[in-house]
Amino acid sequence: MASTSDIKKGLCFEYNNDVYKVVDFQHVKPGKGAAFVSVKMKSVTKGLVLENNFPSGHTINIVRTERRDCQFQYKNTDDDYIFMNTETYDEVIIPEKMIDNADLMTDGLMVNVLFAEKNNTILSVELPASITLEITYTEPGLKGDTATNTLKAATVETGAEIKVPLFVATGDRVRVNSETREYMDRVKS
Repeated sequence: MASTSDIKKGLCFEYNNDVYKVVDFQHVKPGKGAAFVSVKMKSVTKGLVLENNFPSGHTINIVRTERRDCQFQYKNTDDDYIFMNTETYDEVIIPEKMIDNADLMTDGLMVNVLFAEKNNTILSVELPASITLEITYTEPGLKGDTATNTLKAATVETGAEIKVPLFVATGDRVRVNSETREYMDRVKS
């Protein structure tokens, strides 16, 4: 058992007969009334995102977890993603709904897979903070068009669509934030 003071990003806990992962949280002490913790949490089984307020000192059941490094191999026809555990070389099959921004993954990408220690079930897949991808198609930009923060659509090597600045051209390699899908910068070859 733990209390609301132990809540942090990425923590997994039991709530309403399900396992939730903390996406964001904030300790709130209003001028009047008791303090509470406002938690944005995501169900690891259903993918639902909920916001809930827990009174300060409320007890929660933490789910003990283990992180394992896995390498993305391929996507099969059933919309399942096949990974390889880099320690045991076992194949790990993960449904697409459990992976945020799965369309940004390239072959061989290393990810962290979160397992529940109790029953060895997969809780979530965490992509690296940034992913380097090649632009396969985008409209050509105009020369000298760098003064504004205007963005245009671009397709990357995985088939995903992202927004990039006007000066990015087809064939450029860019770094993309894997959580927000935002363009970060161009990668020099």
